[in-house]
Amino acid sequence: MRALAALALSAVAMAASALAANPAADSKPSVLVAVGAAGEEQFGEAFETWAADWAKAAAQAGANFTCIGAGRDASTNDLARLTKALEAERKEGDAELWLVLIGHGTFDGKEARFNLTGPDLSATALAAMLKPFTRPVAVLNCSSASAPFMAKLAAPGRVVITATRSGSEINFARLGQFLGAALLDADADLDKDGQTSLLEAYLVASARVAEFYKGEGRLATEHALLDDTGDGLGTPGDWFRGIRAVRKAADNAPLDGARAHQFHLVRSAQERRMPAGLRMKRDALELQVAALRESKKDLGEAEYYKRLESVLLELAKLYDGAK
Repeated sequence: MRALAALALSAVAMAASALAANPAADSKPSVLVAVGAAGEEQFGEAFETWAADWAKAAAQAGANFTCIGAGRDASTNDLARLTKALEAERKEGDAELWLVLIGHGTFDGKEARFNLTGPDLSATALAAMLKPFTRPVAVLNCSSASAPFMAKLAAPGRVVITATRSGSEINFARLGQFLGAALLDADADLDKDGQTSLLEAYLVASARVAEFYKGEGRLATEHALLDDTGDGLGTPGDWFRGIRAVRKAADNAPLDGARAHQFHLVRSAQERRMPAGLRMKRDALELQVAALRESKKDLGEAEYYKRLESVLLELAKLYDGAK
């Protein structure tokens, strides 16, 4: 609960900063897709198809879109191109940055790497690149052996998804086949609010990966994780019922999902009408509700409902003011 509460406070601070310091902040998100070295032609064709789903979603969202590594360009150092692209991105503001890694990965027991054309991208290097960012960031590593990236990249307010739950899951990973596609699929809108959140896309993609292995009669060699509390532990998709996690970790660690459900690349018409700063304030209040829900058994019924009423009244005022 402490981690989720800290996340709520962090979101409040981000909202206040965006409203006070930069009320006209650019609310146009960025989607940066890195397509890794294919190794074999069949993998290259698959990776580019998956990247095309992100291009379509970005176009629907009116987002800035950059793709590195796709096509038949002459680059021999995509790490340099990726580094340059991240350096060019705004570090502050309310616009989300979606970083998608599609390809193969490796883990030598100490360092996980995403295989690019030329030098590979290590988890340590990517963590350093993302350190200056205070804007909302989602990192979606759809490669094999990607799990160690989670502990390196986890941070308050940031969403991290990996295709595997350990660095030893080294076989070709299929999460990328379904993740971007889910954002374009109306059936992935699990709560039927007219838009598909990153959480919903993750849950649908995870389920479709499991269905693939079951349908093929094969033992699953990848198990995706999502972290959005900043503790770097991650929560598997089969721990959720609907859009809420219902299972508890053995060490009672806070469950993920609340923040990821606030990331929407293609927003509904209602969401698009809401000013970005107001949306951030709304999101911060919703995270407070989630934190209260987790602490209900510790607070006692009277105190819980007292605090919940206060937050819900703030939300009501916000929505009333947004009309």
